[in-house]
Amino acid sequence: MKEQSAFAGMMRGLRLLSVCYWLLSFFIRGWLMQVFIRDKIKRRHRQSRLTTITARHMLKSFHIKVNLRNPERLQLLDKVNGLIVSNHVSYLDIIVLASCYPMVFITSLEMAANPILGDITRLGGSLFTNRKKRTTLPAEIANFTTALKEGFNVVLFAEGTSTNGASVYPFKKSLFQAAVNAEVDILPCCVRYAKLDGIPITSQPQRDIICWYATTTFLPHFWKLLKHDVEAEVSLLEPIHHDPKLNRQQLSELTHESILSAFFQS
Repeated sequence: MKEQSAFAGMMRGLRLLSVCYWLLSFFIRGWLMQVFIRDKIKRRHRQSRLTTITARHMLKSFHIKVNLRNPERLQLLDKVNGLIVSNHVSYLDIIVLASCYPMVFITSLEMAANPILGDITRLGGSLFTNRKKRTTLPAEIANFTTALKEGFNVVLFAEGTSTNGASVYPFKKSLFQAAVNAEVDILPCCVRYAKLDGIPITSQPQRDIICWYATTTFLPHFWKLLKHDVEAEVSLLEPIHHDPKLNRQQLSELTHESILSAFFQS
C-alpha cells in the first residue's frame, strides 16, 4: 500500500511539473506577443493559436482523452467563422475546447481577477463580460460583434456560470445578440465528461472531481484533479445558420434545446 501511495504521489508530482512547464511556456510566449505584436487583431489570432497548442500539451499533462464527435463540422470554421455556444462545468472546458480548434473565449471579469486564471485568459486573447453590471452590456455586445466580424471563432458559455455537470442550465439570451449583429452562424457544442479513471461518471461525487462551480476553491480542486485520468466527449452539433428572422431569444432557445438533447443522449 505504501509503495502504491508513493507511486501515485510521484505521478501526481510529475503531472504538476508538466502543467507548470507548459504554463510557463505559455506565459513567456504570451508576454512576448503582448510586447512585440502591436496589431491587436494579429495578436489575438496568434494568442488563440498559442492557446490551442498549449491546450493540446495540457491534455497530456492532465491525462485527459478527448473524443470528438462530428469533427467534420470543424472544417466549416475553416471557411467561415461563427459563434460557438457550449455548456460549462469546469476550467477544463477551455482546455478541452481549445485543443480542438483556435478559439477566443468570452469569460467573466471575476475570472479575470483570479491571480492565475486571469493572466491565462488575458494572454489567451479572451473577451470579457461583467455578469453583475448590465449597464456595460451594450458595449460588450458591440465588442463581441466586432471580434466576430474580424473573423474570430468566439466561444460563449451561455449558462452564464459553471455548473455541477448534472444537466444544462437555461441560457442567458443577451450575448446571442452578437451573432445577430455580426450575421454569423451558431455552432452548438456539448461538452460531457464521460469517464473518471476508466469508470463511467454517474454520481455527483465523481462529477465534483471535475466540475468547478459555486464556492469550490481552485487550488485544492486542481490538486485533487491531478490524481485522476479523465475522458471527455465533445459533440459538435448541427449549425444554426444565420436567419434575419431569428432574434436572440429564439437563437438562445434553439441552441439550448440542441445542447440539452445531446447532453442526455450521449
